[in-house]
Amino acid sequence: MAPLGARVRSARQQSRRAPIKVTAIERELGTRYTVDTLHALKRRFPRRRFVWLMGSDNLAQFHRWKSWRAIAREMPIAVIARPGYDTDALASPAMAWLRRYRLSAARFRNRGEWSAPALIELRFDPDPRSATRLREQDPHWADGFSGSPPRDEVTHSLIHDRHREPGA
Repeated sequence: MAPLGARVRSARQQSRRAPIKVTAIERELGTRYTVDTLHALKRRFPRRRFVWLMGSDNLAQFHRWKSWRAIAREMPIAVIARPGYDTDALASPAMAWLRRYRLSAARFRNRGEWSAPALIELRFDPDPRSATRLREQDPHWADGFSGSPPRDEVTHSLIHDRHREPGA
């Protein structure tokens, strides 16, 4: 995996026109599972309203996640279409359960009024390129995102890369 700082810089570049804050808060929270991270986020930021963003590739196997129904009850979920995964996502056990909580895309602007569980499917022209293929074509892509540690957009702390110890 690329260094965290490079991944954060890359995510910022990709989300520059969206109301998304890139964070590495899980490291600070010390959580391992998504359900624990969401609980911790809500405790730490009780006045904020969050929307969980995931790709349809994750929705296809969401039913295998620890406490996936609790995640869905914790905060609204927005699913981004991913080429090649829509059929699996729509046929998944998680979608069978979440289907009754679907909201129209027109309601996305009113996301402050949503309550969980809620599911919205975001449809736009997805980038058909495979991230895996891009990394294979340019194994040193992260070098373009090197530099001083970026600042977390949520906690405002510097995001330092953890260096592996020899033999670790």
